[in-house]
Amino acid sequence: QGQLVESGGGLVQAGGSLRLSCAASGRTISSYAMGWFRQAPGKEREFVAAIVWSVGTRDYADSVKGRFTISRDVSKNTVYLQMNTLKPEDTAVYYCAADTSRFSRATDSYRYWGQGTQVTVSS
Repeated sequence: QGQLVESGGGLVQAGGSLRLSCAASGRTISSYAMGWFRQAPGKEREFVAAIVWSVGTRDYADSVKGRFTISRDVSKNTVYLQMNTLKPEDTAVYYCAADTSRFSRATDSYRYWGQGTQVTVSS
């Protein structure tokens, strides 16, 4: 079994920052890549960022490029999402996910998912 546990969400004013964490355990530790996705009310889940565990290669959605940074601490089996200059449109439930074999933006390529953490940005 694999498990992903997110933390760090909350309420922040526009222009503020938050850092999300995702602790991996079990089979998720051997995943090829980790990703962050988000889902706003009434919208589909969308890709935010991804990182390759071993070499740290990163990918970002255009909507967050330059504001968000994905990183990982291999020793702690943890992936982070540093979110700066937050906007009201960033409000969503943020999910961490593990892809066992690919580096992808597609939700259906990720096998393991966390429970999600709410991020709310007030204007």
